Amino acid sequence: MTTGSKPLMPLGPIQSGAGVNVISPASFAIPARVDLGMERLQKLGYAPRLGPNTQARGPLFFAGTSEERIADMHAAFADPETSFVAAVRGGYGSGYLLEAVDLKLIADHPKPFFAYSDMTGLQLWLLDKLGLPAFHGPMVAADFYVEDGVHLESFQAALAGRPYSVGTTEGMRTLKPGSARGTLYGGCLSILAALIGTPWEPATENKLLFIEDVGAKPYQVDRMLWQLRQAGKLDDVRGIVFGEMLNCTSPGAPENLLDDAILSALNGIEVPIAFGLRSGHVSRQNVTLIFGIEAELHADDEAQLTLVEPAVRS
Repeated sequence: MTTGSKPLMPLGPIQSGAGVNVISPASFAIPARVDLGMERLQKLGYAPRLGPNTQARGPLFFAGTSEERIADMHAAFADPETSFVAAVRGGYGSGYLLEAVDLKLIADHPKPFFAYSDMTGLQLWLLDKLGLPAFHGPMVAADFYVEDGVHLESFQAALAGRPYSVGTTEGMRTLKPGSARGTLYGGCLSILAALIGTPWEPATENKLLFIEDVGAKPYQVDRMLWQLRQAGKLDDVRGIVFGEMLNCTSPGAPENLLDDAILSALNGIEVPIAFGLRSGHVSRQNVTLIFGIEAELHADDEAQLTLVEPAVRS
């Protein structure tokens, strides 16, 4: 089990025209969405290219075998012509890559890795073991393919190494008031819960925790928070920010049922709690967050999250 994160690994600046390696560590994507996402990256001034197996379909719901997917991931990081790596989409399957990750190779070729959803385990493992900052941000065939799918301000600030803030405009509101500062950390709630009891268990101690998911009913969110709490993963957190929690509703239930379920599940945890930040599974304008860097949460009449240090340095 993990007990803490390594010192943060510094990353170099991302230049205009930078190469981007696009890979599929989990499920395959609709080809038309891949094409549109690649076009959007090109219009933003990047030079994206697909890994050899990125558009494989199968076996099952995977984008190629585990061996093919990890080979693409290793090649993407080792490629001297690329500045950052981006996942095509989430889905399911990247957990099979965890035991095959060549940590030395990635440590020798550190790059920003943009992903979320099923890649939460991979991103946090690289952060915890190597100190590689995790870019919880837009994916090619999940966000870039949509005209309004990417929050460009945070995406560009993260790559430029500029501190930035997100708040009410990006969907945040206060559930429990207060202020906190700590290392930003987290990802998809379903994956965080699934990692409990494995060698890749998340190291949430003393973190400012970000949690998001999609399509989970309020009772399922409650159950996963209960699991994290019983595993001691919420004992020492500094504060908690929830994502948009897209489609996390029950038909016919009161509108505020999810809010009430979260507050009930976290009763007695005396930290500030905010809700609604559009990062991860979102309806529009996916905000980039960087796990592993210091951040400040202020939750009062308005909620704001400020990333106070860069992951990319000139």
